[in-house]
Amino acid sequence: MRFGRFTLLCVASPPQPATFEELAMPLFEQLYNFAHWLSQSREEAEDLVQETYAKALRGFPSYQQGTNFRAWMYRILRNTFLTSRTGLSATMTVPLETDEEGPVTVATDTQTPEVIFLERSNQELLQTALDELPLHFREVLLLCEVEEMSYREIADTLGIPVGTVMSRLSRARSALRGLVRGKLQGVQKG
Repeated sequence: MRFGRFTLLCVASPPQPATFEELAMPLFEQLYNFAHWLSQSREEAEDLVQETYAKALRGFPSYQQGTNFRAWMYRILRNTFLTSRTGLSATMTVPLETDEEGPVTVATDTQTPEVIFLERSNQELLQTALDELPLHFREVLLLCEVEEMSYREIADTLGIPVGTVMSRLSRARSALRGLVRGKLQGVQKG
């Protein structure tokens, strides 16, 4: 009995491109948090995210598969914010907490009222210093430290070179240190 040679043409179906829903839905909470940081308003953040998803869905056919989808979505959100009524005034402040009632500190057995007071004071001090930073410094710090984006993702999101991201981040951290240091010295003198 003889077996002839044969060629296996297709064993598995070719990989299918990801759908918009598969790529976009896991980012919803992160995008909402970023929108809330930018707008300082729950309602505005909801509107920004909704408009971002609508724009991204319309533009999805032009999205290049294999590129950074997360950065693409963040860029749409940021551009939507910057062209919005709120985004046009780039002097806004950005709260650290996402709830309207302020930060929640959970006391444990080892936390004394003094420790809790100092932690809240430090949070308020940091928030005040962040509020005083220019928007382009705050957004780079937010994307790097809170959203944990890589320099490349931040560059893609903001539409700037990686070198600019690194220099803005360095300047933002330096400015934040200076503001905090100045506020601490002012508290000690007062």
